[in-house]
Amino acid sequence: MSLLTIFTAPKPFEDAHIDTIQLNAIQSCLALGADVQVILIGDETGMAEVASEYDLLHLPEVACNEHGTPLVSSIFDLARQASDSALLAYVNADIILLPDFLEVARNVHGQISRFLLVGQRWDLDLTQPLDFSGDWQQDLQKEVQQRGSLHQPAGSDYFIFPRELYTDMPPFAIGRAGWDNWMIYHGVQQPWPVIDATEDIMIIHQNHDYRHMPDGKVHYGSEETLYNAKLGGGMQNMYMVLDTNKELRGSQIRNPRPRLIRLLRRLERALQPPGDEIGGGLRWWLTRRLRRWRRAIVGSRKAT
Repeated sequence: MSLLTIFTAPKPFEDAHIDTIQLNAIQSCLALGADVQVILIGDETGMAEVASEYDLLHLPEVACNEHGTPLVSSIFDLARQASDSALLAYVNADIILLPDFLEVARNVHGQISRFLLVGQRWDLDLTQPLDFSGDWQQDLQKEVQQRGSLHQPAGSDYFIFPRELYTDMPPFAIGRAGWDNWMIYHGVQQPWPVIDATEDIMIIHQNHDYRHMPDGKVHYGSEETLYNAKLGGGMQNMYMVLDTNKELRGSQIRNPRPRLIRLLRRLERALQPPGDEIGGGLRWWLTRRLRRWRRAIVGSRKAT
């Protein structure tokens, strides 16, 4: 029995660059070894062929919304039903994982029984298939140090959690904003330890455009994103990595360090208008100003 099941819902395999980065991501998961099971979920073009080529479990019967977008709740349910692993991990299909992903999951699982692990990603331009022989992990880490940058602490690309958690989820649309924020919010409200593992886990996001989206535009203002936010209880529930209640530092679970960006984020949340109100009033004006200040402080950090 594997310790960890990684499941993902790839985009269609019909664009050369998307194909490359998704195959890089899949192979990085497989490189984690026998303690990891990898599942592809969805019925997108080319997915069955990729699953067959890499000997992966493929679950095509995912429920979708009226736009044909797979539902997060169905994806999670299918993965849980098909796996007997103690831990589950949803990972976006453009993310490259390194051995620390499994090592941290095992370490935290040995310390506490209920938790959610999340963290920031490193952004990197990759346009070629990776060579997964030799010291590929070290070579890739050097590339991140030279050319990569740490993404802002908004949006989450992976979630590691025990299989008995997140069994009842709203019908969010995958690949749209909002559901990942709700994952953090829900965990904090339980309250479970929701752990920022940015310092202990390096995940690498392979940069890409949004040709797969309607009109080639990012999804933040789309109908499905706004509906995701509504399903999650409104904008005030759109938590991010800065809203976690624990941090992982040197393999130890600790309370978050007091930092200016966390203070600004707390003020931002406190001023967030209730419900789905967007765009007007003093509270929205103050919220936007705090958000811009916080983002300016964080910036785009280079690897060291």
